[in-house]
Formats: sequence, structure tokens, C-alpha cells
Amino acid sequence: MNYRHAFHAGNFADCMKHALLVWLLESLARKPAPFFVLDTHAGAGHYELDALPATRTQEARAGILRLLDADPEPLAPYLTLVRRLGVYPGSPSLTEALLRPGDRLACCELHPEDGSELKHLFARNPAVAVHRRDGWEALRGLLPPKQKRALILIDPPYERPDEFDALAKGLAMGHSRFPTGVFAAWYPIKRLAQVRQFLTAMRDSGIKDIVTAEFLLREPLDPSRLNGCGLLTINPPFQFEEQAHEILAALLGAIGTGERGQGVAVTRLADE
Repeated sequence: MNYRHAFHAGNFADCMKHALLVWLLESLARKPAPFFVLDTHAGAGHYELDALPATRTQEARAGILRLLDADPEPLAPYLTLVRRLGVYPGSPSLTEALLRPGDRLACCELHPEDGSELKHLFARNPAVAVHRRDGWEALRGLLPPKQKRALILIDPPYERPDEFDALAKGLAMGHSRFPTGVFAAWYPIKRLAQVRQFLTAMRDSGIKDIVTAEFLLREPLDPSRLNGCGLLTINPPFQFEEQAHEILAALLGAIGTGERGQGVAVTRLADE
């Protein structure tokens, strides 16, 4: 409830997450049947990078602003949307921009200010529903959707020490409700032991077809810093592994600082 993503909008982790999100959404849009998107921790929807609180942290300078200058080709679909939307778009705005007639988006946000901004942002779009409800509960309440295809984006704030446990349980429960859905769960890489424990739990969960895509700016030795991040995907679309590696490699080439331990990795955690 205290987390405000506006302080971190457009940082390297946003670039990583949103570039892969755009690819996943475009992959779903290649087939004519409508799809549903559930954004469990949606935030405010979009963010002004030239105003407080983004200017206080300046994280966007080493993220999206540097990336827009470099303009690597593998990230063109994502960067085109950022330029077109005019402000830094969070996952709800990126998703809305890619919805077709018949597609639907449900956003969940508990923070009262961010939730109000989100409702105002989508007030005139009947294809988008905004819920002030717990994102973990929404995995039970909103799945399975009426549409037979769906992307479920899970991006909690990681304020609580048990958030990785909650993520593993949420993925297991959501998958049990809708086993054919595409689940994409973002996670920070600070304490490597926490990440390893989470990935081991997912590997041992019995869920099939799991891929992780990880982006490291530096060796994960300092648990007080966001050293990198990952996206765990269940039921990834065709060619996700190859395309995710290409996207992350291009991202690293554009914003990497040359620090020891930086790199990208796309790993199949569980076979189909």
C-alpha cells in the first residue's frame, strides 16, 4: 500500500519488463480470437518523467531516456508505443494501446491515489475494467475469463518479506484456475538466495512449460540494490525464448554500464 511506482517509472527494470510485455501482447494479437489481460498490480497507468516524483530519483535517465536515444531495433515495437503515448506508459497503458475490438483488460490496484488515477485514465474505455481489489485475490476471482486466451501479468511491489512466497502460491493457484493462460511474473534480483528459492519452488511445483528471462546490470552481491530483474513466464508463446534473448541483449547493449557480472539469461525451468 505504501509503494508508489512513480518514483521508479522508466528505470531499467521497467524497460525490461515492458519490452517483453509488448512482445507477449503482440504475439497474442497474431491470432484473431479475442484475449483477456489481467494486470494484478497495475499502478497508476502512466507517469510524467519530467515532474515529481520521477525527477527526484532520476532513474529514467539511465533507463528509458537512454534507450530512446540508442533506439535498438529489437525494441522498436515497445519504443514506438512509448513515443506515441507521450508519457511513460505503465503496463495498463501499453496493454490498452494494443487491445483490439473484443479484447479486454482488467486492472487491479489497491493504493487509493494510484487507483483513482487509473480509473480516471480509463473512464471512457469500456474494454478496460479497473478494480480496487487485492491482486492475489483477483487471481481467484477473475480467472478463468470468458475469453479462452489470456495474459496474466503479476508485478507486486515486493514490500513484504514473504512476497516471493506469495508469488509462487499465486502462480500455482492462478494456473490451477486457468492452466492454458500465459502467466508473466516480474521479480527483482536483490538477494540471490531469495530468487533461487523461488525458482526452485516453481521448478518443483509440477507446472509445465516455464521459462525465465533475466537481466543483470551488475553481479547480485548487494541486497540493498536492484541489481537486476527477471520475468518468469508460464506457457510462453512460440519463439518467446529466442525473441526474449534478442530483446534483452539489445537492452543491455543500449543501457549497460560495463559493470562486472552484467548479462542476460533465458532459461527453460520446466519443459512442456
